[in-house]
Amino acid sequence: MQHTREEHGLPRFALAMAKQTVGALRDLAPIFAVIILFQIVVLRQPFPDVANVVVGLVCVVLGLALFVQGLESGLFPLGEALAQGMARKGSATALLALAFCLGFGTTVAEPALIAVAAEGAAVAAEASFIGDSQAAQGRYALELRLVVAVAVGLAIVLGVLRILKGWPIHRFIISGYVLVMAMTLFAPEEIVGVAYDSGGVTTSTITVPLVTALGVGLASTIRGRNPMLDGFGLIAFASLTPMIGVLGYGMVA
Repeated sequence: MQHTREEHGLPRFALAMAKQTVGALRDLAPIFAVIILFQIVVLRQPFPDVANVVVGLVCVVLGLALFVQGLESGLFPLGEALAQGMARKGSATALLALAFCLGFGTTVAEPALIAVAAEGAAVAAEASFIGDSQAAQGRYALELRLVVAVAVGLAIVLGVLRILKGWPIHRFIISGYVLVMAMTLFAPEEIVGVAYDSGGVTTSTITVPLVTALGVGLASTIRGRNPMLDGFGLIAFASLTPMIGVLGYGMVA
């Protein structure tokens, strides 16, 4: 197969991008169909600025294709290599430090979390829960991002410990959600929705690829661990602990 590609003079990356573009177009086709259906059949209105809409849709398809290809070419191999290298080094402390830094760093940089924190700060200012100044909103958004990032970092540490020790995941998940329900009863109502959304936005474009690769790479290196059984589950921790962290932040602050 590789010889055939070289004969035709098609670089491997170009072939991979063509495949990803077709896949992205296939995956986004139902969304495009729904938008077109409701715009033309239900609303019975023409698209505003068709040229810009078409350009935007093309950018979405190409952006998704580039993103997925970047995951497969860069982030997934990098995460697995980091996990395997740290496991071979044999230092549990260094491995747990890597897990925390990876969870914290990817979450702080998560675009979805930045957007939710900024929107939450704006709404909190409108409701007079915080000051209406830009400084107050910026401080609130930053504190929210840091709380979520620390919670995700601790979640990845707990997930790595689970892989190392072979602990069953369902006990942690059940206990965590019981704690979330209990904290919801005592947390301020204004923070509950933000806390629940914080659990969802952490499992987004940057965090998921690296954290998943870390778990799979670690489980494939440790003797007696199954990558399918033990390698996955870190994302569940990354979704759960931010809710606990933000609820606790609301109760304290």
